[in-house]
Amino acid sequence: MRAWHLDDSSPLSAADLVAQGITYEPISLDDPEPRLSEFGAAHGYVERDTVELGPSTPNLDAICAKFDVEHAHAADEVRFVLDGDGIFDIRSDTDRWMRVVVEAGDLIVVPAGRHHRFLLTDARSIRCARLFKDTGGWVPLYREA
Repeated sequence: MRAWHLDDSSPLSAADLVAQGITYEPISLDDPEPRLSEFGAAHGYVERDTVELGPSTPNLDAICAKFDVEHAHAADEVRFVLDGDGIFDIRSDTDRWMRVVVEAGDLIVVPAGRHHRFLLTDARSIRCARLFKDTGGWVPLYREA
């Protein structure tokens, strides 16, 4: 994970993200299942699936266009990166953009109601496990300008 403020490029640590209510945890890719199960049980995440985006994904640009506009969700957005990388731009509690680049082995939780957007890196490839409390919170709530 690499993170910084977009307005002045000042670096952010994992502790800075946690102070903003964003959960971040590196998890070994050797055997992530025990920790993911433990994390899910501890936080009430009872459903899981896998999502993959890459150059061969049909309609990739249209899919990405749903996520690259600032929005929030009624539920936490939980991602564990299995392969590839991606970018979460997340609003701080003072409304500054924080850029968080997640890579394989990174677990991130953007809390419910927190405005953010998601972008692919130049590699345009990511595979993630998604954890849910239920599937009802995945309607994007777009922020007005």
